[in-house]
Amino acid sequence: MTQKIGEHGFLVVDKEPGMTSHDVVAIARRALGTRKVGHAGTLDPMATGVLVLGFNNGTRLLQYITDGDKSYQATVVLGVSTITDDFEGEVIATVDASAITDEQINAELDTMRGTFMQRPSSVSAVKVDGERAYDRVRSGETVVLASREVTISQLDIVEIRRIEKRVEIDIEVTCSAGTYIRAIARDCGDTLKVGGHLSALRRTRVAGFTTTGAVSIAALKSAEFSTLDLADVARATFPVREIALDEKLELSFGRTLAANPADGIYAGVSPANELIALLSNVDGKAKPIAVFAAAH
Repeated sequence: MTQKIGEHGFLVVDKEPGMTSHDVVAIARRALGTRKVGHAGTLDPMATGVLVLGFNNGTRLLQYITDGDKSYQATVVLGVSTITDDFEGEVIATVDASAITDEQINAELDTMRGTFMQRPSSVSAVKVDGERAYDRVRSGETVVLASREVTISQLDIVEIRRIEKRVEIDIEVTCSAGTYIRAIARDCGDTLKVGGHLSALRRTRVAGFTTTGAVSIAALKSAEFSTLDLADVARATFPVREIALDEKLELSFGRTLAANPADGIYAGVSPANELIALLSNVDGKAKPIAVFAAAH
């Protein structure tokens, strides 16, 4: 493939199972030759799929990607509960789920579409008094996290299988940032009184980034990949405002411009396809909320 590795930008990786998001960041740091690499939303070690990385100035755009919605493919297992709400955790209960009907499953998952309060999995990266919840659980503490508002815009059942006393349900989910797919399995199992956990999870999309064109871990390690330009990522994420040379100079000093056509964040991009700044209307002017180009 033709390689194109910029000084600043994004990289979309297809994460393999058995590795943490931090493991992927460490590999990317070596491949990109920079310590300044971050990601747009953690994936559990068991999960695979889209992990969006920003490097150098790209890290400053990550927060806007992290806030976008996400899509997943997952498998829920009814009849077995685990401490982590996924297959990697210790089994804490096993119940015969063979009597659970398709109608019951459909009715319960129907209640999880829309906007509602969801309790995160206890074994999660949510901080409790400055310490990660999963560290507290692993040290033997019982942790019950506060519910938070989430939105699940799509929750489709792809297939239901019955294997001995368990029920396996393949689902496709599109949801807001902060939604726990493991919690869908846990809550479905709890309501049906048989327990549940997640046996497979693949993230297929983060905001505008999908598995199409994502870089494999092998390609990342062998430096056989290309990165995405900041301006191209900004164009895919925000409405664009073309910036003239004199406006670029003003923005490089943090000065305001005439107002954007509408409220919300605009990407200010030069004719040379250089991301100059992110702009937002404040008091009738377009104010730079992040400046990427220095004065020349």
